Amino acid sequence: MLIDVNATDQDEGSNGQVVYSFSGYASDRVQELFSIDPKTGVIKIQGEIDYEDNPTIEFDVQAMDLGPNPIPGHCKISVKVLDKNDNWPVISFVSVRQGAISEAAPPESVIALVRVTDKDSGRNGQLQCRVLGNVPFRLQENNDNFYTLLTDRPLDRELKDEYNVTIVARDNGIPSLNYTKSFTVKILDENDNAPRFTKTVYLLQVPENNIPGEYLGSVLAHDPDIGQNGTVSYSISPSHIGDVSVYTYVSVNPTNGAIYASRSFNYEQTKFFEFKVQAKDAGSPHMEGSATVRVSVLDVNDNLPVIVLPLLINDTVEIMVPRNVGLGYIVTTVRAVDQDHGESGRLTYEIWEGNEEHLFEMDPVAGEVRTAHAVWEDVAPAVELVVKVTDHGKPPLSAVAKLIIKANTGAMAAGESSASGEQQHWDMSLPLIITLCIISLMLLAVMTTIAVKSKHQDKEAGNYNCRMAEYSNSNPPVGNGKKKRINKSDIMLVQSEVEERDSVSRMNVVSSPSLITSPICFDYQATSPLPLTLPRSEVMYLKTTFNSLTVPRAGCHSSFAGLTTETPTNRMSVIQTDNFPSEPNNVANRQPFAQSSSTFKDAERASLRDSGHGDSDQADSDLDTNKGCACNTSARGALKMKATAVNGQPLDQGEWKLSLSLTS
Repeated sequence: MLIDVNATDQDEGSNGQVVYSFSGYASDRVQELFSIDPKTGVIKIQGEIDYEDNPTIEFDVQAMDLGPNPIPGHCKISVKVLDKNDNWPVISFVSVRQGAISEAAPPESVIALVRVTDKDSGRNGQLQCRVLGNVPFRLQENNDNFYTLLTDRPLDRELKDEYNVTIVARDNGIPSLNYTKSFTVKILDENDNAPRFTKTVYLLQVPENNIPGEYLGSVLAHDPDIGQNGTVSYSISPSHIGDVSVYTYVSVNPTNGAIYASRSFNYEQTKFFEFKVQAKDAGSPHMEGSATVRVSVLDVNDNLPVIVLPLLINDTVEIMVPRNVGLGYIVTTVRAVDQDHGESGRLTYEIWEGNEEHLFEMDPVAGEVRTAHAVWEDVAPAVELVVKVTDHGKPPLSAVAKLIIKANTGAMAAGESSASGEQQHWDMSLPLIITLCIISLMLLAVMTTIAVKSKHQDKEAGNYNCRMAEYSNSNPPVGNGKKKRINKSDIMLVQSEVEERDSVSRMNVVSSPSLITSPICFDYQATSPLPLTLPRSEVMYLKTTFNSLTVPRAGCHSSFAGLTTETPTNRMSVIQTDNFPSEPNNVANRQPFAQSSSTFKDAERASLRDSGHGDSDQADSDLDTNKGCACNTSARGALKMKATAVNGQPLDQGEWKLSLSLTS
């Protein structure tokens, strides 16, 4: 019962009986929700009232009597509906990215716009909304129950390609009602992963002498991307093995990564090689990865042993052995080489044939052939042994040689003994011999150089040089550092031995104006000619003193003494000069000297002059005749010296006077 209405009428009888009903203006909805008893006026609820539909319901009720011409009475009833938390929250998507987003999308990217509603009012209509689970998404509340679904962190399709997102909405009613709604978000692939090989280094092996095109092995790379982004193709990176392109060695199948040999390998030439393989996807832009492939060539026993010692001719060598050498004498040493390695290159030596008498034995490792019988030559003066060298490969390979061993009936020749000794004790390798030869040649070259220099220095030290003597005794250099020179053509040497003094004519120095600018002039007045050939030991040399003739002249000063006779060991004295200025030679002024003293000039200059460069020769003498020496032409007085005799006697040895002009 909703309400009980009551109406009264003062009339009696039927005029006072009252009947209740809804007004004619009442809606059908009101009549569905409520009912009224016409006699008692009790209004009851007969339908389901919903606050969310009509929070307030108003309608009119009338009361009429049963008399004729009744006049109804009206009243208005207002029903206020109280809210009850009877409505669940509702979640709806306003917009969504078709349920997919790229894995390259940055954080805070929008996935969908969500609306959450609740018909209840008050606290019953207050909602809270959130995303369930550990997913990279979150809800951001805007206003009016609108939320934005955003990415919360970077996405990676390779980790998870789709997410089931569940959103829950809860009201604040008592009891609280909640509502959940889920949808799927797919992650779109991006080419963000490079192909990755299962190994960083692949080790492959191939036996040598393989067939070109033989399968060596495979490489494998994975790309976690999908579609074209995950489609991988293989290739070999460009490179060289030695000076040859890697493509001439191997090839790779671009689809499955199978590697094939492009040539036949030889272990002795190539023991191993490596190259890089690239894996590239078909994405845009494409990404790639690489791995290293190392191929080891396995040695196969494909090389025969080669006997290098002793030297063979048609696989045969003849060896002469002295008699009575006794047991254990090394007849020869067999050396062999094998280009294979490992067991295929390990060699064993043995006597294969011809040793039925057991006269010889062979070291299986060293290859030494020794005598096993003290008097083997009496048993068999000549023995033909067939030695065999075998490697340890599979299958084993071998080489043979025939040794013809003969007993030497006579004394062993030195050459044969040396050759035999070399064969028996040949241990030095060729590189060692070459090194020793080079060192010997270098030492020989150094010793030769030292000897040549020493000889040259000794020769220079043994030769007297006037210029060197002048340099060593002159004043320090002035001006530009050049030393003044004395020309040897300016020095005249005369004979002054006591034994030949009588045979030499008196010589007077002639005073002449030409002496001012000309070399020394001599006038020979002799009854007999001056000897043209004089032994070196009989030549007098000028010896300088400090108290003889002095010519006072600026820039021209020298003092000389007379000639003295000394022993051959101490006769030589260097003429000292100082401060002589250089003057041009006056060849014309030398003519009187050339005419008047030709005999002296020819004899002395041709035989006694030294070039200053070693031994004298005629060319040096001729060259020196054209050289002149003079003091400064401004000198007013010429150097004059006269040779005089006392009481008509010849001049003594120490009384010869000589005038000369010097130039630097």
